[in-house]
Amino acid sequence: MGDSVNLTHHFLIAMPAMADPHFANSLTYVCEHNPEGALGIVVNKPIDMTLSTLFEQIEIPLDDHALREAPVHFGGPVQIDRGFVLHRPLGNWQSTLAISDALGLTTSKDVLEAAARGEGPTDLFVSLGYAGWSAGQLEMELAQNAWLTVEADPNVLFDLPAERRLPAAVRLLGIDISRLSDTAGHG
Repeated sequence: MGDSVNLTHHFLIAMPAMADPHFANSLTYVCEHNPEGALGIVVNKPIDMTLSTLFEQIEIPLDDHALREAPVHFGGPVQIDRGFVLHRPLGNWQSTLAISDALGLTTSKDVLEAAARGEGPTDLFVSLGYAGWSAGQLEMELAQNAWLTVEADPNVLFDLPAERRLPAAVRLLGIDISRLSDTAGHG
C-alpha cells in the first residue's frame, strides 16, 4: 500500500454491517496510528458507572458535582480494568500520549487527582479499556469497508452527550446515517 494513511485524531464510524458486538454502532476516536498498529477509544458507549463510583474505587475524593455524575465509558475490549482519560488541554501528566497539540490520552492517576481538586484539564473523558489493532489490521478492516473515517472534532467528544456523538461524526462526513443502514432493514 506504500505510504499508508495516518488516522491519528480521526473518528472511526462503524459501518452497519459491523459484526463485532464491541464495535457495532460505535464511534471510536483514534489516539495513535503508526506502522506498529493503532490504539483507539470507543467514545459513545457509556457504562453503568459514574465518575463518583470510579473515584471511590481508586480512593480519590471527588467534590466536583458535574464530574461526579459524568459517565464512565466502555473504551474497548483491551485492558478493561484500566482507566484511560482523554482530555484537553494536553497539560503535563506522568503518562500521557500526546494525540495533538491540544489533546492527550493519559493513563496515570495524577490527571484524575488533579480533576478531583478542580485543577484538572478543562475537558475530560474517562473510559475503561481501549481498542487495539496490530500492524496492518486497521488498514485491512478499512479495505473491507468496516469503518468510515473522518477527521475528529474534539467538540463532538467533549460537548455532546454519548448518544449524539455518532450522528454528529457522521454529519462531519456530510452524509445521512440513515443512508448507511442495512438495505435489508431489521424491523
